[in-house]
Amino acid sequence: MLINVDRMVKLENLGIIDYKKAWDYQEQLFAEIVDAKVQLRKNTEAPLPQNHLLTCEHPHVYTLGKSGKQQHLLISDEMLQKLGATYYKINRGGDITYHGPGQVVIYPLFDLDQFFTDIHKYLRYLEEAVIRTLADYGIQAGRSAGETGVWLDAGSQNPRKICAMGVRASRWVTMHGLALNVQPDMKYFDHIIPCGIQNKAVTSMERELGKPLPLDEVRDKLCGYLGELFQFVAS
Repeated sequence: MLINVDRMVKLENLGIIDYKKAWDYQEQLFAEIVDAKVQLRKNTEAPLPQNHLLTCEHPHVYTLGKSGKQQHLLISDEMLQKLGATYYKINRGGDITYHGPGQVVIYPLFDLDQFFTDIHKYLRYLEEAVIRTLADYGIQAGRSAGETGVWLDAGSQNPRKICAMGVRASRWVTMHGLALNVQPDMKYFDHIIPCGIQNKAVTSMERELGKPLPLDEVRDKLCGYLGELFQFVAS
């Protein structure tokens, strides 16, 4: 696939960062993109909004999306403290999920007017980048009908979710994104009903392959596939 060399995306690895700090940074960038779009409508010679691709890991945290249910968090505030975890209600779609060390978390802040104005296609491209990344490690993954994210053995008696997704889009500007389970502490998923989906397991690349993996390598592969699919050059 040819890359659109005129479509630049600023790639930034935030390292291990507190969830609220990363969320605030996303909100800042989101506002900057929206403001730039307003200026562009007023002056067609104004520069295009800057697109961003943030990567990071978070300390242990549970987040609940706008359509989620509080009861899908199965533990008390006291237990959260004992686990060293935090909890936030946030402005993305989806239900409850866990983030922690050992995940590759990706937050695209894209002005979709520069790509395509189709949220369904946007979500499928995020999933496809994860599917291609997993294939590089010999893990066959796919989609589960009606359930956003990336799954192993969907439709079988043992479906397992390996990547959760939840996004927000307003004025065709995106934020939030995806979390790929590379080698997180899987015990933390026992304290929620992940994504509000009962009777389906959560897994990781380490659990499937039986060995740890170089997180930076997985992250680089995933960002590379996002670049191919969305046809951008990272800067």
